[in-house]
Amino acid sequence: MSQEVDDTIRIGSPSRAELKKLTRSGRVVVKIGSGVLTDNQGRIEPKTIRRLANEIAPLCGLRHWPFVVSSGAIAVGMGILGLKSRPRTMAGLQAAAAVGQSKLVEAWSQAFSKFEIPVAQVLLTHADLANRKRFLNARRALGELERRHAVAVINENDTVSFEEIAFGDNDELAAQVSNLIDAHLLIMLSTAPGVVNESGVRLPEALASDGLLDALAQPGASRFGKGGMMSKLRSARVASARGAYVAILEGKRPGQIAALLDGQDVGTLLLPDQAKGKLSSRAHWIAHTLRPAGKLVVDAGAANAILEQQKSLLASGVKSVEGDFAEGDPVDIAVAARGGQQIIARGLVRYSADQMARIQGLPSTAIEGVLGFSSGDAVIHRDDLVILS
Repeated sequence: MSQEVDDTIRIGSPSRAELKKLTRSGRVVVKIGSGVLTDNQGRIEPKTIRRLANEIAPLCGLRHWPFVVSSGAIAVGMGILGLKSRPRTMAGLQAAAAVGQSKLVEAWSQAFSKFEIPVAQVLLTHADLANRKRFLNARRALGELERRHAVAVINENDTVSFEEIAFGDNDELAAQVSNLIDAHLLIMLSTAPGVVNESGVRLPEALASDGLLDALAQPGASRFGKGGMMSKLRSARVASARGAYVAILEGKRPGQIAALLDGQDVGTLLLPDQAKGKLSSRAHWIAHTLRPAGKLVVDAGAANAILEQQKSLLASGVKSVEGDFAEGDPVDIAVAARGGQQIIARGLVRYSADQMARIQGLPSTAIEGVLGFSSGDAVIHRDDLVILS
């Protein structure tokens, strides 16, 4: 990676001081990867958990509160079961997680006990957060744990997860939790010192949305985990869309959290794009939590109305319908572009795929005559629509 690219994406140090000011209060999510918590054989390292508890405990206070997203259940289960490599089947992953989860939370409970801070186990699936009612219930539960001065140790519920409801990795889970609790800061503890270039030089900071970062990250996974730097960048963009700062720190090195909060140049700090603004929690949920069940391809006029005039999508602007979705499902909105399609927005559709196929291209006044009913002039109302690009 050339020095020119590095200079292009580096934005200077004033943001470190700004972060120090912003994080004097508010919620902090600390995500800890399997590689940080375990040794080369996948065995949990109690001394590492104790050290991290010592570093996280100072965040517990009247104006601060930490939420821990801890990987390691599968890795711990692998060690207990004598497995030399990560299981390849969902059933194998579920079994390893079931064995390892209790030991993982027990280790965290013991580590925080010296501070007289209780630890709560919170297990989530993507389906929990994709359902708006369950999303709000989870938010209330985590808020109550904070009020009761308990630290939530959050993990994916791997014992019951399968591909359709899995987050994919705990980087994504941490980004979703950041929205769930409206965190000011997401700290991702990794085996890497941050985002580095081909020469191994660490990038101090950048806008999370900067596409040039992708060239500095290579997808990968450790023996005991699924994440990689590309996963962390994707998750950083999700969290920063809600206004959170994201820091990628070397979790094996002591003192990184305190140094970050003191404004020191450690790890890589990824910043929200202030020019784009901060998504509301519900808009963020539509854009970054929900997974599209289909797609509506629209004409240039409809795309302009959505992007430039912030208007609802009408049936008259829909050119084609893809997927099998029901009323209320999330769908992507795409427009024809050179070489294919460009997804420009996501929203909650008011008509099913079959109904949309019957009314596409028609004026709103014709909907009731064709379907025998009308759910409104808009097929996706602007209140249920989020622009993605």
